[in-house]
Amino acid sequence: MHGALVLRYLALVRNFLVKIYGKALNFGMSQYAMPPNILLVFADQWTFWALGVAGNRELRTPNLDRLAAEGVYFPYAVSGSPVCTPARASLLTGLRPDAHGLVINDAPLNPDLPSMGTYFAEAGYETAWIGKWHVDGHGRASYIPPERRHGFETFQVLECTHEYNHSLYYSGDQKEQKVWPGYDAFAQTEAMQSWIRGRTEEKPFFGVLSWGPPHSPYHTAPEKYKAHFAEARLSPRGNVPEELRARTIQELAGYYAHCEALDDCMGHLMQTLEEEGLRENTIVVFTSDHGDMLQSHGIRDKQCPWDESLRIPMIMSGPGLKPGTQNDSLIEFMDLWPTLAGLAGIPVTMALHARDLSSEVLSGGRPEDNSAFYASYVPFGNWRKFPLSHPLHTARESRGLRTLEWLYVEDLTGPWLLYDMKQDPLQLNNLVDSPAHADLRRKFATQLAERRDCYDDAFLSGEAYVKRWGYETDADLTIMKR
Repeated sequence: MHGALVLRYLALVRNFLVKIYGKALNFGMSQYAMPPNILLVFADQWTFWALGVAGNRELRTPNLDRLAAEGVYFPYAVSGSPVCTPARASLLTGLRPDAHGLVINDAPLNPDLPSMGTYFAEAGYETAWIGKWHVDGHGRASYIPPERRHGFETFQVLECTHEYNHSLYYSGDQKEQKVWPGYDAFAQTEAMQSWIRGRTEEKPFFGVLSWGPPHSPYHTAPEKYKAHFAEARLSPRGNVPEELRARTIQELAGYYAHCEALDDCMGHLMQTLEEEGLRENTIVVFTSDHGDMLQSHGIRDKQCPWDESLRIPMIMSGPGLKPGTQNDSLIEFMDLWPTLAGLAGIPVTMALHARDLSSEVLSGGRPEDNSAFYASYVPFGNWRKFPLSHPLHTARESRGLRTLEWLYVEDLTGPWLLYDMKQDPLQLNNLVDSPAHADLRRKFATQLAERRDCYDDAFLSGEAYVKRWGYETDADLTIMKR
């Protein structure tokens, strides 16, 4: 990691010059003597349209909407592999799941891989991760030793739980389980606030706060927030089947309640940054690891290519970022490591699949190839109970490209989905077999093959990936619990 240390030295030289000349040196935060702090906050399974800034008028997210007004909103951000463990491991490593090996939930991430936490720590940042982890793979309630924390020094974490009102965790090197008091997102937010306030070292910080909600169970949000929707008239998405709409309304009430609780948490975090005099030199990011279908197309949860699963909220605010702007780049969840490093003036020089989009974030532009790669490697669970032709067999092995105008997806048998996203944003009319779109389908097939070649993606069956990585699974390709 000598390269990271050299980059840190160059950043310090730059800061020295800033102090002397008081000029911008084109690193996005150069009016500040110290490299910017970074606070990355992400929720589990928060879909792209569940935000006021996204046009949703049925829930209230004033703090996130204010964050967007102070920075950059990315309406087309995506999760390249919309499942918890694969997405989180890609965030940490900047690699596609078939490269880091976590192609399925509850698999263990190789501690020797380069990682976001290690990179920022070696670049001189104080690091912390608080909340859900879900890349350790040694049991959802097991202690995670320092050598498997991937560079995060302060570590208040549980691998995975969705018991938000009796949520276990481990703090640092203490091997005794603790319990977050009350609703865990509130307590985790307070822990991040305390960490920000209590730091004594004169160096920048990189903090990650990882919430479990609004992932199901939806009914476990605090009563105060559920009361907001007790009598609300909610409208499911237009692609929810009629027979599921009453059920979906109930689920939306709980989902929105979680979202509003988390929005309040975001407000508390921003207030702490203001009180500590850190707001002006802190890059704040809000996002999610993947979306939630919420019965769109009759589907629950994620791990499929429709927008409700694939697209995620993303907002960035901080030094160098133009307030109140929208950037239409198809930025991916895993792009955050190199992009944030670029904004901090310590660009990543190692080879990653993730892209450094810091120039586009600062300029308001888009990358030349403004498309996102989608991949589902080992769909697991009840999907295997249906034949490939069954409409509920939706979480299948697949690869695709999402552009601003189109979504194209292949499964192991060939072309599967083609949607005109401008004319058909709810993805109700699959054009993959349309003769009028045959040339476009062939064009996308060529582009997808080229992208797969770029990533050395063999596009294997789920069983083949499980065998390749040596994972022990049950008949539904779900990793056996340890």
